[in-house]
Amino acid sequence: MLYRDTARRLVLALKYGDRLEVSRPAAKWMARSAADLLCDDMLVVPVPLHWRRLAARRYNQSALLASSLARETGLACCLDLLQRPLSTPPFKKMDSAARFATMQGAIRVRPKRRQRIVGRPLLLVDDVMTSGATLSAATKACVEAGSGPVCVVTLARAAKDT
Repeated sequence: MLYRDTARRLVLALKYGDRLEVSRPAAKWMARSAADLLCDDMLVVPVPLHWRRLAARRYNQSALLASSLARETGLACCLDLLQRPLSTPPFKKMDSAARFATMQGAIRVRPKRRQRIVGRPLLLVDDVMTSGATLSAATKACVEAGSGPVCVVTLARAAKDT
């Protein structure tokens, strides 16, 4: 979905409004959208939140989407594969370059889970893609830990008005 109007309200309801039930129909849409990317041995992995942000929100909306997507597709899921040891500031007022710089080293593969991804294709899941900085950092962490190909799927994509 394009991240505006109704789609924006839907994402924000899931992210901040405790509307967890949004994750199931969203997973159906995401599964249809990502169908050509999926393969049997693929592992579904959510983008992580820093523990402070997770404590404040009480849940990771990307993990809810990943879990529902795995259920919808029959793929395996690892909700705690990635961790975010660095607390990053909100991206709202940052340009793309600042977002990428902020995400340097902010995500890593949890050492105890590394063996699950060696050579294995991954499907990274997030709620919204704006600049791609978060998904890029997560992809880089996975590839550096030895994963196979990494594909990404998001519920919505932010786009500049043209």
